[in-house]
Amino acid sequence: MERITISLDEALASAFDTLIRARGYANRSEAVRDMLRRELEQQRLDEDAAPACVASLSYVYNHHERQLSERLTDHQHAAHDLVVSTMHVHLDHDNCLETLILRGNTGAVRHLADHINAERGVRHGQLNLIPVDMEATTHHVHSRPKT
Repeated sequence: MERITISLDEALASAFDTLIRARGYANRSEAVRDMLRRELEQQRLDEDAAPACVASLSYVYNHHERQLSERLTDHQHAAHDLVVSTMHVHLDHDNCLETLILRGNTGAVRHLADHINAERGVRHGQLNLIPVDMEATTHHVHSRPKT
């Protein structure tokens, strides 16, 4: 492990310490490592330098919207190679929350998320992408975080 030293003014160091305590970090080093990983992965995503990912897509929708449940299911079936799992929760008499766990080509995952979120009646869609290196073996796929 390589050691680095940084200098912060007192106000910034105090604010950082407050932040890491609130998030439950044991020390500054763990917090800095996580922040660096997040920034590096976001840069890869922004530059389209992350060809593969694992992701979660969560969205709320009105299940009374005409044929929306069927359209959402059709999107999932059309992307069966990306969809690893689906969780469905009934929030109230009208609204449902679905979360899809996805794995595969980052562009294809984004494309699926855009189409699902664009469906009339889908609200509050959120895609969380994590770049990975994909390694296919004879029986299954390994997905390793890049950092």
